[in-house]
Amino acid sequence: MAKILISPSKYVQGAGEMKNIGKYAAEVGKKALVLISQGGYKRIGKTIEDSFAKSDSEVIFDYFNGECCNSEIDRLIKIIKENDCDLTIGIGGGKIFDTAKAVAHYAGTPVFICPTIASTDAPCSALSVIYTEEGVFEKYLFLPANPNLVLMDTEIIVKSPVRLTVAGMGDALATYFEARACKRSEAISCAGGNTTGAAMALAELCFNTLMEEGAKAKIALEAGVCTPAVEKIIEANTLLSGIGFESAGLAGAHAIHNGLTVLEECHHMYHGEKVAFGTLTQLVLEDIPQEELEEIILWCIEVGLPVTLEELGAGNVTDEQLMEVAKAACAENDTLHNMPFKVTQETVFAAIKAADAYGKYYLSEE
Repeated sequence: MAKILISPSKYVQGAGEMKNIGKYAAEVGKKALVLISQGGYKRIGKTIEDSFAKSDSEVIFDYFNGECCNSEIDRLIKIIKENDCDLTIGIGGGKIFDTAKAVAHYAGTPVFICPTIASTDAPCSALSVIYTEEGVFEKYLFLPANPNLVLMDTEIIVKSPVRLTVAGMGDALATYFEARACKRSEAISCAGGNTTGAAMALAELCFNTLMEEGAKAKIALEAGVCTPAVEKIIEANTLLSGIGFESAGLAGAHAIHNGLTVLEECHHMYHGEKVAFGTLTQLVLEDIPQEELEEIILWCIEVGLPVTLEELGAGNVTDEQLMEVAKAACAENDTLHNMPFKVTQETVFAAIKAADAYGKYYLSEE
């Protein structure tokens, strides 16, 4: 099996870069559909309009309906065709990106991804996660190409709620451990091949950056400023984690996240917050040394990521409900089977319970 690494065509990160979106758009298209939330438009709509006004490309806006589901994708494809748009731009958060990428794929346009938050590693990938209209995980949609441009305006991101960037750290926390598991099992990554040394190096750099810069970045963000630590965390959450997960592989953490989506009690939690707990569960399954597990749990507590079911809003769920989580995580087409050993519903159930117990223990020690 060949080793394959994939990535976006261009990655741009810096303060004020949204002011250049029109210039970048004019390089690939004549008319862009911008998918954005109503709140996002109120905050930065004028910046986008002013940028396009200085370019040779037109722009129209449409508000995101809130879920990356088939009905929303179909609705937007129709708008693109009716308005003769030749570029799709997603501006906002993870579900907007996933929707924009899916729409661009089916409509046959290039796609730009412009996060206003750093809460997931979705921006860089050739992947959309599709949910039902009710918010339950449905499937992964693997796309033939990565975004043409990922643009990170750090000036905008720093103004977003701190919890969102912390959730991005939770998503990025899984990257190295899932990559390591996939390398050991020789699993096929989202890129369609085995893991390259470059992808593993980026995944490891992602983890090291989180450990070294995460707490500093959170404190700086709480003060409302962009420091070198914040810049490094934005890059880790987005570029390092994005290339790392896609070209090295997904395994237990994200499958357990997908299992947790069956619990209505967890629907208010961000993707990365659930992935962080999924990572702890994967590490319990792997039976890593206690000092390593302790370091990661304490780091999660320090930056504010959930380490117990109660912190996920699921403190009162029954064992029967947790078994349903384990069952969903072990779905035949999910990534739990990329672990380098046999995994069953029973072992996943036990690992969830144990991860919760470890989290409670270390929280009580604080």
